[in-house]
Amino acid sequence: MDQEDRIALFLDYENLAIGAREHLGGMTFDLRPIADALAERGRVIVRRAYADWSYFDEDRRLLTRSHVELIDIPQRMGASRKNSADIKMAVDALELAFERDYISTFVFGTGDSDFTPLVHKLRELNKRVIGVGVERTTSALLPPACDEFLYYDRLEGVEIRPVHTRTARPARPVVSQTPPPVTEPEADLTPDSESTARDIDAVAVTVAQTVAGMQGSSGEPVSASTLKRTLLRKDPTFTEADYGFRAFGELLRYLAEHNIVELVQGPAQGDPQVSLPEHGDREAAFGLLRTVVTDLTRTGPVALSGLKNQLRRTEPDFSEKKLGYRSFLHFCKAAATAGIVDLRWDADADDYLLTIPVRS
Repeated sequence: MDQEDRIALFLDYENLAIGAREHLGGMTFDLRPIADALAERGRVIVRRAYADWSYFDEDRRLLTRSHVELIDIPQRMGASRKNSADIKMAVDALELAFERDYISTFVFGTGDSDFTPLVHKLRELNKRVIGVGVERTTSALLPPACDEFLYYDRLEGVEIRPVHTRTARPARPVVSQTPPPVTEPEADLTPDSESTARDIDAVAVTVAQTVAGMQGSSGEPVSASTLKRTLLRKDPTFTEADYGFRAFGELLRYLAEHNIVELVQGPAQGDPQVSLPEHGDREAAFGLLRTVVTDLTRTGPVALSGLKNQLRRTEPDFSEKKLGYRSFLHFCKAAATAGIVDLRWDADADDYLLTIPVRS
């Protein structure tokens, strides 16, 4: 972005505080991890928290030190304190959206689906919306409505007592036997378990498919920053930290090292251009396809159905999605375009048939 984002932060404090206490091992809600995450995204110029502060006396003092404006919603007889806070927060956000054009991003600390219409309206007004919520108390409806959604539990700096307690209780003699990842920064770029490897494989497929789609639709180079925004549009909860990387650039470098993508210096410093490899793995995959089809065509044309399994018998790690193709059919069509195989639809077989081109 050409200009630094200006951010307005609104906290549905009761939702966050109770969610942290009840689902994160009784921990006290801490604003600092949210503030740190937002500092990476722009300049926070409005900080407001909504609650009946008579219920959160200690929290009130901590928030005041962080320069948060406290909006008191006292409980009234016969009225819902929660609904009053929600309405006041929504009205204030819309007022800011209309009166202060320079605010480009609105952040809502809540997991309440009641805020979904507000999110939609702000996006209609060309505002970027980021949500923050405790994962177990966040409605499934809210994250997809946002441009980006951060689960509070996953933010750097959030220490959940049952997992990361410093002093083991006598009743719990077994403490984690594996050091936390932060003690081994040199392992950040290397999957350290089968589960992590599967996760990396999944994100590699997602990135490759996204780059392929962006290149195909625009024909323009894809910058890393644009790719990240597109991934967030697909999944607002996406974060490279879930895969063990400290920054999106680290994830891209890992994928480049494994020939999933290629990186070249772009016009902007620190924002490389991302593309799919034109050679290497793709050429090897085309060669694999030609070899397998050649062997199978000794008994006639080869049906597309079941062919992928034949390739995997030779190369168990074969995946067309890692090469940026949305389906195995797309991969075979690309191979046909390159002259590797012939591909035609056969109505009698009700399938595509592949043969090896006859070279003159």
